[in-house]
Amino acid sequence: MEVNKKLIQRILTRNVSEVVIRKELESKLLSGKKLKIKFGIDPTGAYLTLGHMVVMRKLREFQEAGHEIYLLFGNFTAQIGDPTGKSETRKPLTKEQVEANATTYLEQAGRILDLDNVKVVWNADWLGEFKFNDVLTLAGQFTVAQMLERDMFQERIKKDQPIGLHEFLYPLMQGYDSVALNADVELGGNDQMFNMMAARPLQKHAEQTPQSVMTMKILVGTDGIKKMGKSEGNFIAVLDEPREMFGKIMSIPDHIIGNYFEMCTNYEEEEIKNIEKRLKKGENPRDIKIELAKTIVTMYHSQEAADNAAQEFNNIFSKGGIPDDIETIILSSNNKPLIDILVEHKLVASKSEARRLIDGGGIKVDQNKISDYNYTLNLESEVLVQIGKRKFVKFKTE
Repeated sequence: MEVNKKLIQRILTRNVSEVVIRKELESKLLSGKKLKIKFGIDPTGAYLTLGHMVVMRKLREFQEAGHEIYLLFGNFTAQIGDPTGKSETRKPLTKEQVEANATTYLEQAGRILDLDNVKVVWNADWLGEFKFNDVLTLAGQFTVAQMLERDMFQERIKKDQPIGLHEFLYPLMQGYDSVALNADVELGGNDQMFNMMAARPLQKHAEQTPQSVMTMKILVGTDGIKKMGKSEGNFIAVLDEPREMFGKIMSIPDHIIGNYFEMCTNYEEEEIKNIEKRLKKGENPRDIKIELAKTIVTMYHSQEAADNAAQEFNNIFSKGGIPDDIETIILSSNNKPLIDILVEHKLVASKSEARRLIDGGGIKVDQNKISDYNYTLNLESEVLVQIGKRKFVKFKTE
């Protein structure tokens, strides 16, 4: 296989947080051997964010270098629950929930990856066949002390919070996934380092070459402070409509503009440095964010969608108007609280998000802010509801 040294350096450095072991991985990449690159996902939700796509874009780089991408769906492990980054045990999902989520994940991943050259695998195919003596053999390769080294377990112990025994088995299962695939490299977030490293001794025991591990930098959310996440409400979803995606990008603080160019676009290093220079010289950050928003919307939708979203943004925010093409939803009755209606029609992710918006004056009915959580629409005529800065919908009865 032809070796592209420039692409290899990009793979090893662009948006990369840590590589274990870097020299080892570099040697693998320079060997010309086609490597098996593993990325595991427990499909615990229906959509991915731009934060998730940082890893997908790295997988694309490996793909462009000629390596095999294995997208592993944890249809077994997602039913168990990994406590990653949490102070409590994650709730397990049903088989049906996991498979439904995986379908939407694939569609979203396909906006970056060439799915024709991706091998999709499911870890229930081997973990579901384990017998109890197989579990004991696997567990016998680690000690309780090693498991307790995991940061989140240490936090729970300090807070006198329970740790489920099954949670000790999760890293073993994720590690065994790499044995089943004979993976050469595994990618993931910093919070997955412990689980990914568990594969190395298991592979060595199976007389395989231990995989290299690569963790990616964390994308900050639209608040410019915390990691992008659905629970924080600071996320940009791949499935966001172009107008919504564009508006969210325009809302990011100026100090993370360069970071978003680096982590969310294909701009080269010199181009990003030029962006930073333009900002330092006093160019209006709004103009640069428009460039950023159009670039990202084009990546996940189309150039036409990006141009239309930019025009729509200009109409709404520069001219103080509202969109021309507002969705109209027909309601069978008008006796439900507005919060329930917004959740039912997936205009907000949850009731708690709706309440946060109300507290911040972010929900308006016919351009009037509402403050009552139990507010009920008066649908004697059509009403216009604004959710946040960028989302508009009309409601009327049959």
